[in-house]
Amino acid sequence: MGFPRLSNDPEDLCRDPYLAPWRSVLERRSAKVTETIRRLTGGRVSLADFAAGHEYFGLHFRDGAWVIREWAPHATGITLIGDFSDWQRRPEFRFRRLEHGVWELRLGADVLRHGMHYLLYVEWPEGEGTRIPAYVRRVVQDPGTKLFSAQVWHPEEPYCFRSPIPPRPAAPLIYESHVGMAQEELKVGTYREYREKILPRIARSGYNTIQLMAVMEHPYYGSFGYHVANFFAVSSRFGTPEEFKELVDAAHGYGLRVIIDLVHSHAVKNEAEGIARIDGTRCAYFHEGARGEHSAWDSLCFDYSKPEVLHFLLSNCRFYLDEYRVDGFRFDGVTSMMYLHHGLGRAFTGYADYFGDEIDEDAITYLALANRVIHEVRPDAVTVAEDVSGMPGLASSSPCGGIGFDYRMAMGVTDMWFRLFDLPDQDWDLFHLYWELTNHRRDERSISYVECHDQAIVGGKTAIFRLADAAMYDAMHIGSNSPAVGRAMALHKMVRLATAAAAGHGYLNFMGNEFGHPEWIDFPREGNQWSLSHARRQWSLADAPNLRFHFLRDFDRAMLALAGRAEFYHTRPQAVRIDNESKVLIFERDGYWFCFNFHPERSLVDYAFEVPPGEFETVLDSDAPEFGGFGLRQPGQHYYSRYENGAEVISVYLPCRTALVLHRLPR
Repeated sequence: MGFPRLSNDPEDLCRDPYLAPWRSVLERRSAKVTETIRRLTGGRVSLADFAAGHEYFGLHFRDGAWVIREWAPHATGITLIGDFSDWQRRPEFRFRRLEHGVWELRLGADVLRHGMHYLLYVEWPEGEGTRIPAYVRRVVQDPGTKLFSAQVWHPEEPYCFRSPIPPRPAAPLIYESHVGMAQEELKVGTYREYREKILPRIARSGYNTIQLMAVMEHPYYGSFGYHVANFFAVSSRFGTPEEFKELVDAAHGYGLRVIIDLVHSHAVKNEAEGIARIDGTRCAYFHEGARGEHSAWDSLCFDYSKPEVLHFLLSNCRFYLDEYRVDGFRFDGVTSMMYLHHGLGRAFTGYADYFGDEIDEDAITYLALANRVIHEVRPDAVTVAEDVSGMPGLASSSPCGGIGFDYRMAMGVTDMWFRLFDLPDQDWDLFHLYWELTNHRRDERSISYVECHDQAIVGGKTAIFRLADAAMYDAMHIGSNSPAVGRAMALHKMVRLATAAAAGHGYLNFMGNEFGHPEWIDFPREGNQWSLSHARRQWSLADAPNLRFHFLRDFDRAMLALAGRAEFYHTRPQAVRIDNESKVLIFERDGYWFCFNFHPERSLVDYAFEVPPGEFETVLDSDAPEFGGFGLRQPGQHYYSRYENGAEVISVYLPCRTALVLHRLPR
């Protein structure tokens, strides 16, 4: 049996009264998905079977011989060149044209060997040039010339997976990560180093899912992996395909699931390295004219109406599930895909924004198809949508226009926190804070976070740096009495606990931020003299006993241990007390009471609030000494309800800028 796709009632999308005026649009979307599946499969195969283009196109060793195929409808000729031909065009390596713009070349077993380099030399009516095959599985850069080429990848002993795939967790606790910048040394990290050095840290942390960025091959390191050139090739910058398989397998051995960033929202413009003009025209995979260019990202936009493009992208989804046993995907740039305006300069203030003339219905159809393929191939796979617009039905499998993602990123939460960080604590509106933390559609799952990689990109600041600013440089040692650091430490713990505890269905953190990694992320580029000093993670800060970073790391571990043990994500949080004057927020979730005092100065003695009758134990205290706090409460303290003024209440001590979690013991 597959994992249940949605919480609550999947029919809620149909029953949403605010969507009633748009019911015909939702029905049209569903009908378009059904018709597109019929058109692609002809009713003869499943959609998952259709999404196997990677088994036909590209280079393969089959039945003792080599075969390579490419879709290049505008080409008039293609020749394979490489080490085997001294990079010369020879007649015996010329492709023959099949139907529907497909080209094919068959070669004997002894012509190509593992590790050889090759390219396509493509001719078209207006010119000619070298290209890398669209479905290529291995691309490398020459260290001398810096040019990219395809590489034959056919090891004598391919990697054999050993570890079973961990079961899908009830709630994903995601560790967003980047292999290249995961090392402390001033260099680009590798899959092997990540497996050996970083996986054990994550396994100890309490996270159950790793989200890997920048896996697909990208020619410019500084793009963070979001300008993809070769969609079926894992980045050789970090190692080999076998080493990436070993990383995924090792993660599974630790009980960690692995999802990767899937960038199907756009592609790099590079022609020699990517698929921009694979056959001499830009319109093979992309829209013609202005619609084919993303002005903000300097990239190209896919034409999701073309069967060949759908074949390419859907096969790409299946490929990583089959070849690398990844456990799902975070779809990047979904907002950009769904709207012809790419979401640029739009506020999305009403439902009309989701159903007007500026919607790319072909892109929405593709996203629905991608989710179907992924869940057909792996029912336990996880799909996460990065969408800032709030498109209804995005993370719903409802037949009434649901697109089918398992989760959506709660992107408004991080925006809210970073706005609050610029305000004095006493000006924080706790009613708005709690509303934003819990504002999720009932028919959709969501994943909340305080910060991801976006907040730390050059020009931005991490949460801890936003709170402590320059004091990060000289006042993070144990003996410091810096008010800025004290505030930053306290709020860093509180905002993470509030976010994780009130999250809809999961939580995310970017690597290093759990211990307050300072400063920003900046990849080597001309503007910083190609420095790697900010494209790394300084793990030694969290390991140093004389610095305060380890307190934040240890609190994060305790918080996640509680989340994993309590499994409270199957219920919704219930507000108990929102006191803007005292800056107190208390909410309950599945027998746990989360109590926050955000006031910068006022501590509250015997603060009473209503509870069911019973005994309550302390399960987490942000002020505990082991978390860098003052230890103003007794560890493991128990509270007993009493009847007062017609209600059962307990009274707790809430020091300023602290959080307390209580658990009601079974009676």
